[in-house]
Amino acid sequence: MILTPKLRNLAEKLSRGVVLRRRLPAEFQRLTLYVTPEAGLRHWASLSRVDPHLFRMAGELVQPGAVVWDVGANLGLFAFSAAARAGRTGFVLAVEPDIWLAHLMSRSSRLIARRHLPVAPVKILCASVSRESRAAELEIAERARASNHVYGVSGSTQAGGHRNLQPTVSIALDSLATSFPVPHVLKIDVESHEFEVLSGALRLLERARPIIWCEVDPSNAEAVSELLRSYDYRLFGADADPHPPIERAWWNTLAVPEEKAVLGEAKEQVSHSAIPPVKYKPA
Repeated sequence: MILTPKLRNLAEKLSRGVVLRRRLPAEFQRLTLYVTPEAGLRHWASLSRVDPHLFRMAGELVQPGAVVWDVGANLGLFAFSAAARAGRTGFVLAVEPDIWLAHLMSRSSRLIARRHLPVAPVKILCASVSRESRAAELEIAERARASNHVYGVSGSTQAGGHRNLQPTVSIALDSLATSFPVPHVLKIDVESHEFEVLSGALRLLERARPIIWCEVDPSNAEAVSELLRSYDYRLFGADADPHPPIERAWWNTLAVPEEKAVLGEAKEQVSHSAIPPVKYKPA
């Protein structure tokens, strides 16, 4: 159903504070999560219809025993899907600055833990991410909270302005490596702040060499592409399947360390730390 702007605005306002219980698709153990349509009206529907591409990427990138960092985790759809894939020997860190969304993820985590399922632990860190540690403010979007962004960043046009500012602590990803297992997979969705996030993760890029799935705003595409290539990452278009090699980051970009990329049809095996082979079209 297509909503007029007036009806959409009314539906968004009526969604504020609403909390629903929804299940992940069967391939992710049908884990039950707490969600809110305040993060996006599509969350009124079954989760399998909310973001099929996200679930495909979780299934492709995460294998048993994986360590996954989800930066800009929102309600944790990717984080908890990754936990289901990684199993008890894995680990997931979900980083989300919005206190309300982080609270819902914490509720989901406790609910799943009570069922003693074979899933990776999910640790929720309520913080924003940038190139350095500092105090910051988060703009809570007037429309879907999925469009929240750090104050001073242009953010998404879908935000529709902001309703208030929430104080937050901004941290660099490199600083987290002293407190949490380093990631095999790093997912980044930070509403046009991705270059700053990656600039604070240079040691991770150099030493941990995670596979990165990143939403890249066109305004940052050239800078993000140059930074990743300077650390010997190969870029692929994540929207297409198989993923084609690209020179400039797409909105959905997959970045794979040169030594972990799988060539053409051969799909040579990679080490456990590389996670599954990434499919792409040979140039």
